[in-house]
Amino acid sequence: MGMFVGWGRKARVAYGFDEVALIPKRVAIDPNEVDISWKIGKFKFKIPILASAMDGVVDTKFAVAMSKLGGLAVLNLEGIQTRYNEPQEIIDRIVMANSEEATKILQNLYIQPIKKELIAKRIKEIKSKGGVAAVSAIPQRAEEFSRIAYKAGVDIFVVQSTVITARYISKSSKLLNLKKLTSDMHPIPVIAGNCVTYEVALELMETGIDGLLIGVGPGSACTTRSVLGVGVPQITATSDVAAARDFHFKEKHHYVSVITDGGMITSGDICKAFASGADAVMIGGALARAKEAPGKGFHWGMAMPHHDLPRGTRVKVGITGTLKEILLGPSRLDDATQNLAGALRNCMGVCGAKNIKEMQLTEIIIAPGISTEGKTLQKEQRVGMGK
Repeated sequence: MGMFVGWGRKARVAYGFDEVALIPKRVAIDPNEVDISWKIGKFKFKIPILASAMDGVVDTKFAVAMSKLGGLAVLNLEGIQTRYNEPQEIIDRIVMANSEEATKILQNLYIQPIKKELIAKRIKEIKSKGGVAAVSAIPQRAEEFSRIAYKAGVDIFVVQSTVITARYISKSSKLLNLKKLTSDMHPIPVIAGNCVTYEVALELMETGIDGLLIGVGPGSACTTRSVLGVGVPQITATSDVAAARDFHFKEKHHYVSVITDGGMITSGDICKAFASGADAVMIGGALARAKEAPGKGFHWGMAMPHHDLPRGTRVKVGITGTLKEILLGPSRLDDATQNLAGALRNCMGVCGAKNIKEMQLTEIIIAPGISTEGKTLQKEQRVGMGK
């Protein structure tokens, strides 16, 4: 499989959201009778959508709002929320900066050390208002922060970096023992990420994690693919890791949720992620448009403040509606960025899928012209799919 790109050098073809389409089945199902719920650990969510652990998207108020609407938001323990007592004041400074100064300002603001007492405080703020408390830390700090989070009553713990592996070679950094972490955190679910390949996914699943984030560099505010040249388009990455999940479950009887993270701009992209094998999706830019998001229509890559090699940028997405409108509708826009759950239900109904597991079996075709075919007028008038 694949094609030669040089003498003796073969490359596999990989596909992203814009290059494929889904095939409807002979039997359709009423969208109101479709089950889109998702489970991890003891938690069951009405909507299989996670809000990305980005400072411009998730604060404690947003996390509570997301929980009450049936989804899950992940709070970044490496960001503004745990460095400053009044984080919104700092976020406002980032939002007000011009494009030329944004990266430098972010780097300076993120120099402030993390206040460990704020980790427990933010978790308790979410839980005290009825939200599910999910938090994220990089591997280097995961062991320490997980202990603090555990004592504070965290519900879900996420270990997240640009690329994560079960094995890491370094003379200067201590390797995170992911297997020990999942054991110490039990029964709290642990999600790890990010990865894009079958082999790495299998090794990570052996550590006892409950969820795996899929995607390297597809996010709208991420520049990893440009800076490092690393990444795999999300349809192929999700399909490969889903195959590893199914093999692992057959062998170990332990189900690891595959969570496609990033690269989804429209509700159609989200539908395609599930068809390629996802159990849930994590999105940032789509939710940064909500009135409730702290970034006020802006969001930025998690690696943007890195002092040596920034791998993100600040992007403006604007405020287009409430979080409820974006997740549940009613949609007031024609660009497929609102009522994401409703679109998923309708797609599953057309594809004859009663639940997410059946949606994962939907037939996919390679269709590079799917977004342009017959859309000349929309493109000329810059409406609908022509924006």
